[in-house]
Amino acid sequence: MTQSPQGELAHNTALIADPAQFAREHRAASWLYLCGEEFAAMDGGMSYADVEAAVDVSANVVADPPRSLDMDLARRQVAALDDLPRPTLVTCRTGRARRRWSTCTRASIRASRPSRGWREPRATVRRSSAVPSAETGWSRA
Repeated sequence: MTQSPQGELAHNTALIADPAQFAREHRAASWLYLCGEEFAAMDGGMSYADVEAAVDVSANVVADPPRSLDMDLARRQVAALDDLPRPTLVTCRTGRARRRWSTCTRASIRASRPSRGWREPRATVRRSSAVPSAETGWSRA
């Protein structure tokens, strides 16, 4: 288990052998479980029923393959996370892509929501010192 520099997030990269013990160790009040029944059927997998038995409050928003990772799924994950009491465990299958998606989802959705004082973002224009050259196509000026 690795801890983030801010101490707010802990990243578990191993399978969870005992969900109830895992929840106690992290003093979890709730759990957002992102796996479906396909994961429960796998060797070393865990079911949503295991999660429900481990904590008083939980939610299941399945993000396992073959489901696509899209903004609708992200919004459902964020809505479920917002409704859960803290501290909250959020777990998904092992694997960098799914874990990174679930970790970044909430921050990305929050950043894209209009809030008090929100302004339309300005277009950014990047100027380059590259100019067309008859011989090479593009070159630095």
